[in-house]
Amino acid sequence: MKRVLSFILVVLITTGVMIGTSPGLLNSLKLGLDLKGGFEILYEAEPLEAGQTVTRQSLIQTAQSLERRINALGTTEPEITTEGTNRIRVRLAGVTNESEVRELLKKPADLTFRSAAEGDAPGTYSKIELRGNDFVENAATVYSNNINQPEISIKVKDKEKFAEITQRLIGKPLAIYLDEELLSAPEVRQALTDGSASISGNYTRDEANQLADTINLGALPLKLTEKYSQSVGATLGQISLEQTIRAGLIGSVIILIFMVAMYRVPGLIASFCLIVHTWLVLAIFYLGDFVLTLPGIAAFVLGIGMAVDANIITYERIKEEMLTGKSVRSSMIAGGKHSFRTVMDANITTMIAAGVMFFLGTGSVRGFALVLIVDIVVSILTNIYFSRFLLNLLIKADAIKKPKYFGVKESDIRAL
Repeated sequence: MKRVLSFILVVLITTGVMIGTSPGLLNSLKLGLDLKGGFEILYEAEPLEAGQTVTRQSLIQTAQSLERRINALGTTEPEITTEGTNRIRVRLAGVTNESEVRELLKKPADLTFRSAAEGDAPGTYSKIELRGNDFVENAATVYSNNINQPEISIKVKDKEKFAEITQRLIGKPLAIYLDEELLSAPEVRQALTDGSASISGNYTRDEANQLADTINLGALPLKLTEKYSQSVGATLGQISLEQTIRAGLIGSVIILIFMVAMYRVPGLIASFCLIVHTWLVLAIFYLGDFVLTLPGIAAFVLGIGMAVDANIITYERIKEEMLTGKSVRSSMIAGGKHSFRTVMDANITTMIAAGVMFFLGTGSVRGFALVLIVDIVVSILTNIYFSRFLLNLLIKADAIKKPKYFGVKESDIRAL
């Protein structure tokens, strides 16, 4: 009786948690541009000045600059990744002002050193004194001063120009901007005639390194050339989402009916575990801040198919043991043992294939592989261990003693 009560409690509590959290999960899922609408652009980066090269650091800094620009427009959740040695991929879902965003993104990162002009509000600086290409390439470095505080050393190309600027601005800020974002506003303490300077302040080591990287980026501004683009209208994305959900619901209902019709009580348990599996994957999507795309949904559906296969293999093996005349409990032990290795082998080999796709693939291929790996891990937990746990509770409680509860006819056993 205790095992039956444990079974009922586990099912009720799990169901309550799923019902209570599912609306929030579904409303909080992030949709990719193929479901929500938006556009994707692949850029190729090249230096503006001849003789310079695109470094890994400059590519990363350019990608970060692009992200700041997009966020300044109010665009939500941009996905910006670097690829290879000179490419940046930008994915923006839910964007309506596509032409404005394209125009903004193709401009090089604009690093400027500014002073306050007449009429500027306090804390704002509009007069441009130096630009990024006025600095020596990779000249900004971080070092520790005599009190172990991080400072940034910089070096300019034109010593005379720098001397004139620093002489004029003694006691005043020389603000550092990336695009229109104020990064820092150090005060000029003396005229600097050798073309080098140190920027000090209450910086942490990470803040100092980031500022030095930004100055070096400004000394090597990158030009972005659009190599590929894909645009998806919001209406088309919505249609894709609705059709996907409709197909998924129809397929799920058919699968649940099939499982119950073929395997009776174990089929009911398998159907419940498939629902738990679906809920748990969605919860991981939410907690992991995943973006749901059509390839991701395809991987999700494939994982559910593998979960159904795991249950079918297990229950068919149990039915085979019953047909030899074994008891329900003995059939469960023998069938579960013999099917476990087959099911695990299938899941592990698929995970290996997905792992190769993830490490060697790019873009949507990696997304497909990642979702498939997560789906398989969840399937192992729910459709192998959890379903067997629930079924064992009923069998050990003698709540299902007869083979008919497994879809096995008594006449078939007697015939053998």
